[in-house]
Amino acid sequence: MLVNKEWYYTLWEDPQEPDAIKIIDQRDLPHAFTIRTLSSVKDCFVAIQEMWVRGAPLIGVTAAYGAWFAAKEAQVGIDPPAMFTKMLDYLKQSRPTAVNLFYALDRVARAVENDFSEMATIALNEARAIRREEIEMSKAIGKHGVKLLRDLADKKQTKGPLNILTHCNAGWLACIDYGTATAPIYEAFQQGLDVHVWVDETRPRNQGASLTAWELGQMGVPHTLIADNTGGLLMQRGMVDAVLVGSDRTTANGDVANKIGTYLKALAAKDNQVPFYVALPTSSIDMHMHDGVTNMPIEERTADEVCCMSGVNDQGLVERIRIAPENTQAANYAFDVTPASLVTSLITEEGVCKANTKAIEALMSKKG
Repeated sequence: MLVNKEWYYTLWEDPQEPDAIKIIDQRDLPHAFTIRTLSSVKDCFVAIQEMWVRGAPLIGVTAAYGAWFAAKEAQVGIDPPAMFTKMLDYLKQSRPTAVNLFYALDRVARAVENDFSEMATIALNEARAIRREEIEMSKAIGKHGVKLLRDLADKKQTKGPLNILTHCNAGWLACIDYGTATAPIYEAFQQGLDVHVWVDETRPRNQGASLTAWELGQMGVPHTLIADNTGGLLMQRGMVDAVLVGSDRTTANGDVANKIGTYLKALAAKDNQVPFYVALPTSSIDMHMHDGVTNMPIEERTADEVCCMSGVNDQGLVERIRIAPENTQAANYAFDVTPASLVTSLITEEGVCKANTKAIEALMSKKG
């Protein structure tokens, strides 16, 4: 997507550095645009765990390239298969909730298991394939999702734009390009549909304020930043036509794990008869888990993310400040789970389906 009118992906190979990959360091946005180089398994682990990269699809692709680094390192060792497996297990510990992480690592592992003599080449080809597929899936999500947005716009009783509320960042920054929840929005905007996005600030880490608002602004999409707790009021007053969010993991029965606060938006949407859509690639669907509310692993992150914030001060310098009393105990659950009963539809690259076991199984059967 566009950054200062130039086209970028979130992760790419640089011909000048054939043994590394480049990423956009999302920690510095929106105040600085920083490109970093990853060239080892440890680099990828840190980038994922410390959220240089974030968003389920991008985490998966970064992990896939981490598996390539693992293959290169293992190939020169005494026991390449054992060393490779050990490094993949290490990468799996970087973040526990996003299923794309495990999907990508397991897929690369399967690709190399029959030919460890060429494991580095095979792993690189598989990482490239996963990256390419994520781009195509995001494109397809946009094509399927825009039909829902057009239908809502046609049925809209009042004048004005189609108002979409989103939470966290499920944009191109969370993927490789286009995004998941933003893909239908970008497609609608490019088709000339009058759209406006309510952007939740998304505490903690403020991914809505820092990332979604930034990328929508770069693309010229009309948007308004709001505090996290504003969405319910807007829905009560008829100022939201649809809620559109992403997913870090969706279970086989349609429960959706996403950034903390998503569940509350779904409750408000249900109470106000506002459709609640979840946009995701099928690589984010965990067909081995059938009850997300009970079984979903929820990452707990450092209390500093709740007690501190970063921003630009009056001198134009990025500064980190404490907003809570010193020594305050804080809990920081990174995700919550929205039950399938609150989800209107899932939007995937294979099409739109209801959030229930039968519909999801039918959808997944299309992939063979």
